[in-house]
Amino acid sequence: MLIVFEGIDGSGKTTLSNRVAQELRKAGLRVRHVREGGQLASPVSEALRGFTRNPAHLALTPTAELLLYAAREAQLLEEVTRPALAEYEIVITDRFFYTAEVLARWGRGLSEEQVRPVLEACSRGLEPDCVFLMDVDPALARARRRISKILSPKAGTSSRKGLAGAGLQVRLRAGYRSLAAESPERWTLLENAGVPLEVLVQQVVQDILQLRGGGAPAARAPRSAPPPVRSVAEARARFLQHVDLWRVEEPPLAAWFLSGLEGADMMERRRLLAERCPELVAYSLSGLTDEAAWQLRRQLVEVAPGQVIGSLRDVAADTPEAWELRARMVARIPGEVAASLNRIDSEQAWQLRERLYFSAWEGVIISLQGLDGARAWSERLRWLSDAGGEDALGLERVARTACRSIRGLDSEQAWSWRQRAWATAPDEVLRSLDGLESPRAWELREQHAARAPKLVLGTLSGLDTPRAWALRESFGVQCEEVLDSLVGLEGTAAWGLRTALADTWPSATVKSLGPLLRTARGRALAERLLASHPQDFALLRQAARGAPDTFQGALHASA
Repeated sequence: MLIVFEGIDGSGKTTLSNRVAQELRKAGLRVRHVREGGQLASPVSEALRGFTRNPAHLALTPTAELLLYAAREAQLLEEVTRPALAEYEIVITDRFFYTAEVLARWGRGLSEEQVRPVLEACSRGLEPDCVFLMDVDPALARARRRISKILSPKAGTSSRKGLAGAGLQVRLRAGYRSLAAESPERWTLLENAGVPLEVLVQQVVQDILQLRGGGAPAARAPRSAPPPVRSVAEARARFLQHVDLWRVEEPPLAAWFLSGLEGADMMERRRLLAERCPELVAYSLSGLTDEAAWQLRRQLVEVAPGQVIGSLRDVAADTPEAWELRARMVARIPGEVAASLNRIDSEQAWQLRERLYFSAWEGVIISLQGLDGARAWSERLRWLSDAGGEDALGLERVARTACRSIRGLDSEQAWSWRQRAWATAPDEVLRSLDGLESPRAWELREQHAARAPKLVLGTLSGLDTPRAWALRESFGVQCEEVLDSLVGLEGTAAWGLRTALADTWPSATVKSLGPLLRTARGRALAERLLASHPQDFALLRQAARGAPDTFQGALHASA
């Protein structure tokens, strides 16, 4: 019996499938999981997976990507899965050819006629007995992935698939749901939100045992729709209800979603979560400067030093309290302290950079982004000389560090570095165009917008020029990041895009308002979207920013 788990990245399918395999073995069944512990059992397939994930392969076309994904699954099928089906009672795989189909059709826009024959040739008629689709709001999936990276940081770069932005995951989710609707007898949809993992594990185990006995998985009633939300104040209260529920069932998620939110009601939740999730609570303080935030940083700095220092961003970066915390941690985590000096051009910052250069050179060089003076370039050139000179820009790690250091710079020296770094770190080169308006910056953006929309749009933040608006509008409704790039912008073009994209990307639309959320026009737009999308948690969170602190009422409701 072949059992497949599918779903978007961060949906929880890997965790669930591994737990199900364990429980089935406890029940006395012979089980083979071909991606146990998240590692593909075929080294060839794992290598192909690494290739498709590598952001250096920015130029990979949709057709080539399809063929590589199909090759990965075909190799795993012939090398591991088919032999296992002859030996084991149950074979479990986390992803099947459906992943390649959904990415190619819904993610990259290839037609069914182009995709299906390729995958049918690779599968050679083998179909799973059951597919469990882990269905989850992409905002929750994205949060879980980021939480994992904070708690278990890994060396390396982000996935190439992530360059497409949040819209890709939304389209992939729609694709999976479409395939499930085509074959309801084979697919079982599992909602991975508000249901404890152990409950899901037992449900799936029972479904599999029932299938082995000739039955069918039990039907599950869909969740009822939540009542409409009438105001931003009500959105804040509803958001806090979610946080209080997760505080019990999934504390890391509760802590994550408090990130950057101000108010005594939010700070009280952080205090309640601080002992269980110190790293995530510290991370959630990013940019906050009220006294309660500084007190909590001082409380957490010994147990979550990296996250506390990392929270010294924006207006919190160059304050007496921030320098006090850096002084406490400089000997313990010099790299994080150096990186926290990002864009600071004061004498105090330069003295600390000099002190940390030999112990934390990477953090020191990264902290120079946005600084185009002689002192900054002297430091960069000193580092590059130590790294091996200009030729070292062809090495991936050096190229990535260099591009992060020159982010936002438009000088000839910066462009010389970009040219040398392109072959090994094209994604970082694109990120380094942040805020640039020179012709060559626009040429590079427009050339690669289709391949890396998230990166390109991220460099437009705050730009209010005809060329910026033309590029934003060229994406239609495909990219949420169009809205991320116009936070706080007013004018006909900005409001026109918000209106056009509002019902496709409601939470990003409200986020794009920034301080405008507290105006009558901004609040009216937010409340219209809340009434239409009461189930959108990310929308509740963004709308909560426009409501007053509900400390007393929220605490009373959660007591």
